[in-house]
Amino acid sequence: MDATAPRAPRPLGLLAELTHRCPLGCPYCSNPLALERRAGELDTAIWTRVFREAAALGVLQVHLSGGEPGARRDLAEITHAAHQAGLYTNLITSAVGISSEMFGRLAAAGLDHVQISIQDSDPAVADHIAGYKGAYARKQALAAEVVRHGIPLTVNAVMHRANIDHVGAMVALALELGAKRVEVAHVQYYGWALQNRARLMPTREQAERAMQTVARLRERVKGDDVAAEALLATALELREAVHDVALGQRSGRAWEIVAGWAQRARAAGRLVPADVVPGGAGNDTSPRAARWELDPDSDFDAPLLAVAHAMDDLLTSPSGTTVGACPGHGCGWLFTDRRRRRRWCSMAACGNREKVRRHAQRTRQAVA
Repeated sequence: MDATAPRAPRPLGLLAELTHRCPLGCPYCSNPLALERRAGELDTAIWTRVFREAAALGVLQVHLSGGEPGARRDLAEITHAAHQAGLYTNLITSAVGISSEMFGRLAAAGLDHVQISIQDSDPAVADHIAGYKGAYARKQALAAEVVRHGIPLTVNAVMHRANIDHVGAMVALALELGAKRVEVAHVQYYGWALQNRARLMPTREQAERAMQTVARLRERVKGDDVAAEALLATALELREAVHDVALGQRSGRAWEIVAGWAQRARAAGRLVPADVVPGGAGNDTSPRAARWELDPDSDFDAPLLAVAHAMDDLLTSPSGTTVGACPGHGCGWLFTDRRRRRRWCSMAACGNREKVRRHAQRTRQAVA
């Protein structure tokens, strides 16, 4: 061996594919066609050893990925092991399968960063591409938990033929969710993505439009820290106003703020005619109704305009939809209630926790 040959640089990051299991069915998934079964996954003890050995090699950060890492029941223990090894921990997740309770355990275990993937800015289209009804709402909920815990959030948006024309709205959604970083990514044509390449590849015209949109967005944020701070203050003011108006306030400062933003949203929006979206599996298409979206040239306050438009829809809806506040301990989330019989933001979360609390209380009383 030549003693003068340069040494290979030390590795800085480790991608830990904890599982191939995933509840979604995204057609652009780059996982192998033949997935590793649960019985073949490395256990907690082996991952703990891997993290220690990686740290000894000079690795600084670990990306906990999959599949969906939330499918692992020992995810908190794995996260803690990486943290104990001195690694910066980044969770790469679809958000499906990670409850607020589980995320609290991950935060306590030393989680440093979260990356959530989004399929589209339109909830119905996003769920259709993911092949999972309710995926969009799960992503919103987990993003809120991440921000609430003060953990940095990255939103990853994989672009393909079905959503690339919405890149501006997807960036706006990422900012609305509280992302500190937005990753506009290409499909990696391996595995299922390679199988579906003919349906996923954007046209040249789509790619050129998307690059122009991203370039405009980058220009808007260059050196604009003062404007960003001002926008953040405005966003917080709008959030409080929306909360008050949603719970019944129909006059005063809160109403004036919401009404003013709603008028701006109507002026900045456009109605997109009905179309079809490539299916999440097979070659099917799924029809959808016309939808409202922000003009791609909207300024960087697009997330606030989106919130204002949603509030406009709620207030002017003829269906009699009401808004309730979840009474769950430490929750306070608002939700729409068309039948006026809903109590919890989610029966699977706050509702079940309340059932468990009451059961434990009755058990203690019976023992006493």
